Amino acid sequence: MTNRLGHTLQQRIPVLAGVFACPFPSKFSVACAIDFAPQLSRTLKNRTGGRRAPRRLVLGIGAALWGQFMGMAGNSGSKSFLASARQKGAVEQVLKNVEWPEQFPFKEEDFQRFDESPDTSFYESPRFVTHIDDPAIAALTKYYSEVFPSSNTPGVAVLDMCSSWVSHVPAGYKQDRIVGMGLNEEELKRNPVLTNYVVQDLNINPKLPFEDNSFDVITNVVSVDYLTKPLDVFKEMRRILKPGGLVIMSFSNRCFWTKAISVWTSTGDADHAMIVGSYFHYAGGFEPPQAVDISPNPGRSDPMYIVYSRKLATA
Repeated sequence: MTNRLGHTLQQRIPVLAGVFACPFPSKFSVACAIDFAPQLSRTLKNRTGGRRAPRRLVLGIGAALWGQFMGMAGNSGSKSFLASARQKGAVEQVLKNVEWPEQFPFKEEDFQRFDESPDTSFYESPRFVTHIDDPAIAALTKYYSEVFPSSNTPGVAVLDMCSSWVSHVPAGYKQDRIVGMGLNEEELKRNPVLTNYVVQDLNINPKLPFEDNSFDVITNVVSVDYLTKPLDVFKEMRRILKPGGLVIMSFSNRCFWTKAISVWTSTGDADHAMIVGSYFHYAGGFEPPQAVDISPNPGRSDPMYIVYSRKLATA
């Protein structure tokens, strides 16, 4: 099956008087608006000098790419693919039998965000909260317990990228080296599982300050949607992973909307799995990425998805 390339989509988002209602009710939960509506209001006020915000905002144009190149079995075009984002099991199927284009299909504007102010300012104040609900956290912790190296395994090193005050690892899980990387030092200091931490803005400097082949596992919880230089970051992850090392990118349908990249905010859950899968593919040196739906109570609590891959033994 082949899909035609060349069609683009511009998604326009209505914003009235600085009050934001989640524009994608079929793709995002009400929690989406809870997470980012206050920040959006502040951002609009800052950008307009307190004046009334423009009624419409233009976001990225990459949303329709999936229907153009996606090689998912059973879909014959963009309409059927986009509809599949709402079908049960779509996330787990979306990375099977993909016919990737030769070149990375996204443009610079697909990684723009409504709020382009420094991320260090946005995350300056610590947030000692969780951004997914308890059932979703429990599902992620259970998944970690099934795929992580056993606790206290000699020589094992774990990197929790975009970390905060919690890492969602199983209770009592320990390794000699568990490094957290994030933007707020107070949050990282509070995280009890970290053996050390690094404060770094990956959107300014995607170079990871670690030696080659030094980590067994890299995790990223509900933050991959904020990366504006994802290929650079994924290439760096490949570099610092040991051969066969595991990368686990997890995400839900919550976000700080003003800080998420436009191609993310204009697409749905299955599309998000494809986006993350494309990062692995085009970074090179990874096994074909796979997607897993670990949502604990579909429709009743936050969904939870995993896209994972391992560094090739020869990379």
